[in-house]
Formats: sequence, structure tokens, C-alpha cells
Amino acid sequence: MDGIALIAPPAPLASLAFLAPKEVIALAAAGLHSAGNLLEWLPRRYEDRRRFDAFPVHAGGPAVCLRGTVVDSMKRGFGARKQFYEAVVMDGTGGVFGSAKVTCRWFNMPFIHKMVASGQEVILYGKPKESGGKLVIDHPEFEVIREDGGPSIHLERIVPVYRNVSGIPQRRLREILHDLLERFDTASLAPVFDVDPSYPRAEAYREVHFPDALEQADAARRRFALEEFFALQLNVVWRRARHRDHKGRVLGTRTTLLKRFYESLPFDLTGAQKRSIKEIVVDMREPRPMNRLLQGDVGSGKTFVAMAAMLLAIDSGCQAALMAPTQILAEQHFLTFRKWLEPLGVRVALRTAAKEERTHMPLEGEPQVLIGTHALLFDKVAFTDLGLVVIDEQHKFGVTQRSRLISQGTTPDVLVMTATPIPRTLTMTIYGDLDVSILDERPAGRGKMITALRTTAKQTEVTKFVKDQLAAGRQAYLVYPLVEESETLKAESATVAYEKWQKRLAGYEVGMVHGKLDGEEKEAVMRRFRDGSIHVLVATTVIEVGVDVPNANLMLIHHAERFGLAQLHQLRGRIGRGEHKSYCILLTDGKSAEAMEKLAVMEKTSDGFVIAEEDLRLRGPGDVLGTMQSGLGDLKFPDFLADTVLLREARALADQVIKDDPMLATRHACLRELIHEVPVAAVQRG
Repeated sequence: MDGIALIAPPAPLASLAFLAPKEVIALAAAGLHSAGNLLEWLPRRYEDRRRFDAFPVHAGGPAVCLRGTVVDSMKRGFGARKQFYEAVVMDGTGGVFGSAKVTCRWFNMPFIHKMVASGQEVILYGKPKESGGKLVIDHPEFEVIREDGGPSIHLERIVPVYRNVSGIPQRRLREILHDLLERFDTASLAPVFDVDPSYPRAEAYREVHFPDALEQADAARRRFALEEFFALQLNVVWRRARHRDHKGRVLGTRTTLLKRFYESLPFDLTGAQKRSIKEIVVDMREPRPMNRLLQGDVGSGKTFVAMAAMLLAIDSGCQAALMAPTQILAEQHFLTFRKWLEPLGVRVALRTAAKEERTHMPLEGEPQVLIGTHALLFDKVAFTDLGLVVIDEQHKFGVTQRSRLISQGTTPDVLVMTATPIPRTLTMTIYGDLDVSILDERPAGRGKMITALRTTAKQTEVTKFVKDQLAAGRQAYLVYPLVEESETLKAESATVAYEKWQKRLAGYEVGMVHGKLDGEEKEAVMRRFRDGSIHVLVATTVIEVGVDVPNANLMLIHHAERFGLAQLHQLRGRIGRGEHKSYCILLTDGKSAEAMEKLAVMEKTSDGFVIAEEDLRLRGPGDVLGTMQSGLGDLKFPDFLADTVLLREARALADQVIKDDPMLATRHACLRELIHEVPVAAVQRG
């Protein structure tokens, strides 16, 4: 958020008398060059040092904040690479029986012995675990208590804890921020656009750094989060307005191919599919370019909606393109589109880095539908008149990549699709510049899906269940979290399991696919699984997106606790695509209460949107965003992304600003620097 909605900070750190020259250098190395920069270095958490946690009796549970005395310390281990420093810390109050203690360990950090020694009083923060019959905290955050005399900013209050700055201890960093707030006129950092005039920024700075109560810190953080989200939503609203400024072309007035497509389908589309197609038709007939998101759960039929949109473009004399995130998915789309569109006389071509294929002879003319991976971005001769771009699994592409593909045509219509469940609050942020269509119905003719959580399943019973399904003519996925065995993770790998399953399922063909195979090997295995010559597929998460084998009705997910909810839901979406009853079995050791709560969600519901909301609740927005490659990874306040009220407040402010000053050229010209344009040329570098 550095510099958002602020006049340039007037005071370089070198001008602050209370900073030593070496501290100025250390802060500059962390990107902090001015008083304004330093004030934006907000606490990452707080410790209520008016009271401390009791020394733990058992391992596990959340991190604890302890105050105690170092009663023993020493170097341990052997050899240059196995050494660690150990300090035994005892409860300063002696504990109930005078023996409450915890052992702290630091590996490969020889300098710690100069900082922590017997006799010191320390504050520790970390998660206790059991090792060698004793409670230990590995690499705890720590602070040595010094008796300074008089009131202290380090004790007997709510104390801020900051991200580390190399060369400046946590205690000294806290003193620097306190001195800055005491001596620097924070009012000089007046905002050029104040998101909350009732809460002065200078006051918010004091309360976010040194609050009298945690509620003050929360309120101040919320105020700064509103600033950050306002800047974010301003970009969203700006992009939406600029896209609407472009002159598009009117498409979709002819529906001959669409009607023939409907008539050729051996099933009826769902109400949600028909509703989405109508919304797309309305957009395509507007003289401005379409910019729409098609958000549908796994198996909801997004591909047929995309086909309908592409046929409308083709009937208007344009080309249509579909970009998929992987070679496997692009080739699968090609097979699907060829099956349904070739009988309608539509010319379909596949272009990826590894393969080029088409359904027609070159003499018949240019392809009308082009399907590929990101290789389409760099193909200068692929398009002659691109009218519609469909981007599958949009979250796996950057904004700049999308912009480059769009630039291939004269501002073509854009339809982006995602099967990744996204909480509604995050949709407002990530896809806030798009109109949204939602597919919330499963197509008819799909078999019942049963999800079961098992903690004590015997291998003989599991094997028998797999064999029963295979004997009935079905196919199965056996999913593992690791490709190969790991020294640090206690989980069976796909490669080891593959050999075991070959023996257990003698008489059946067992295949294996994982991310370390090259594209041709993966596709060869998947092709054999699709045509039924492989009965059981041992796999990693490489199959989570787009693999469509209707005859596969069984999925065993081993070590299910190691997968996120959204990932488990994507994996489960690979089955239940045919008419047969399907089974998703989640296998886990049951040792983690958190994991069991997560997996129970999968048992209770198959609604991707419900699962997304639960994922957000259980893991928090920061972790959820981390798996989505959404471009929001640099947010300072991801925890507020679940705050719908705050998001709507930020959106309303941004909407009003663009309404009052559409080009940010007059009364809000100062906000123009907050807009992050996406230069198309930049995409060529990545």
C-alpha cells in the first residue's frame, strides 16, 4: 500500500536525528526510505504483554506467548550440518509445581548463542510440539527483557510485533516507530483523497502501532484496509470503464449455427446454461465489447456455453479462440469441440507449443475455432479476424497474458471461465471488472455422487472395493499428494503406490500420471485412460483440471488432509461425469482435528460455492488467494477480503469517483497515479 492516496512523504529517514547511520542503511535495504514508508511498516501481529499464556502441558494447539527465564543453554548435535542451539526456559512464576518449562531449539543459526544465554528473562512466541519426550518450540520468535526503569513500550501493554528488518532487532525497531510517532508530524502526510474523514490518518497511525486496546488496532487496520481496497476497486472500475470505452462490433445477430447446434444435442441444456447463453447473446449484440465471467462448478457444463458463444461469433463471420492453461486440457477441448462442431461444418484447429492439428484441409480456408495454450499469445499468424476470446481457468493466467490475447483482434468479445470455486466476496475483487454469469445446476443424466471420509480403512477392504467397481466395468483414480518419497513428509508417493497397485490389481491395467512426466507422456497415458485401455490411474493433482472420463466413477484420495478444500473439490469433479453412481473416498489418519473439520465439509456438500465460503472461513483469505494466482498476493490486508461490508464501501467510493471524474482528469486527477495500466508489450517478457 506504500504511497496509496498520499502526497509524497516529505522526510527522508536520513534527516531523522534519532536514527543512527547504520540504521538508515538497514531500513533502506528493506525498502524504507522516508518517514511515510516507515509508518507504513505496520505490525504483523500484537502481543498482550499485560498477561502471558500459561506454559503448555501438552504439544499441539495454537502458538503461545510465554514469559520465562533461561535456566540452561548449550550447543548440541554433531558435525557441521547437524548442530543446533538449545535453551531451556522455565516459567518465571515457577509454575504450579515449580517445573513448567519448554525447550527452544535453533538449527543452523550459530549466532543465537550470542543473543540467548542462561539467566536472561525472555519472551517467546511459537507452537509447542513434542520431541524426545519433552515439549519444544523450534525457531521461536524471542525477545530478551531488559530492565530499563520507568514505563516501557515493550512490557505491561499491548505490544506491536513487526516483520523483521535485517540488522535491526525487534526491540529497537519498536523504539524507532515509537520515536517517529512522538517526534514526527504525521499530519503532514495528509491524504489527497480521504476515504474516512471522520477518522484522521494521524490518529489511525498511533492506534495501529501502539494501541491501548486490541479493538483500537482492529479499527485502525480496517481504516488502512479501506484505503488499500479503494485503490484496488478504483483500478477495477477504471478497467471496466475503459473496456466499455472501446468500440466493439455487433455479433450474434445470426443464430443459424446456434439453432443447428441445439438440434444436434442428444440432451437438453440446463436452465442455468440457457440463462447464461441469453446473457452472452445480449452482450455480443451490444456495440461495445463483451467482458463476461462464466463461473460454474465442476461438471456444470461451461464448455457447451462456450461453444454456443463461439458459434454466434462464427455465424457473424469472425474467428473464435479458446485458451487453456495446460497441454492436456487444450487437447481435450480440441477433441470435444471437434466432436460437436465438425458435423456443423465448423473448422477447428489446435495450436500448442508441442502440437498443431486441424479438422480440415488447408484449401478449405482458415480455422474458425482456434484452441491452444499460452502459445496462442505468441502466434502472429494464427488470427485473421478474431471476434471472440474464451479463456478457460482464468485464474491460471495473468492479467497481462489475457490482455495480449485480446489485443490479437479489434477489441474482441471476451468470455473468461472458471471452475475454481471462488467465494462471492473475492469475486467482487478479483473479477470486479467483469459481468458475471453463474452456472448453478448440474446437467441431467449424471449419476449420484457419494463422498465418504475414512480414517481406519484396511487396505484389503479398499482393494476389494476398487476391484468391485472395475468388475462392473468402471474405472478409478487413485490420488496421492507426492510424486516421489520425501524425507520430510510422511506420506506415500504416487510412484511407490503405483508399484503396489500393479500387484494388488493383477489382471487390470494400471497407469500413472504426474507433473514430472513430459507433455507427450502425460497425454499418452490420459488418452489410454480415456479410451478404457487403462483401468486405474494413479495420479497427483495434475488431473485436477479438465480431465473428462465419464466411465470413471471412483476416486480414492490418499492423505486427503494434505489437500486444500478447493483442490479436493476440483479433484472430486473428475468423477460423477457419467450416468453411474460415483464414489469419492477421502482417506486420512484422523490425527488432526483441523483436518477432520475440513474434510467433513467435503462429506456434507458438493456445492462448490458453499465449499469456497468454508475454505475462506477455515484458512483465511491470504491462504485462499495464495492458491489462486489472482494478482492480489501483495495485499497488506488480505484478512479483510472476507469483509463484504468493507469491500462494498470501497467499491461505492470508487464508483462515485469514476462517475464524478470518468478520466481522472479534473477534480480527482491526483488519483491517476494509482491506476496500473497493463501494457500489452510487457507480456512478451512473460
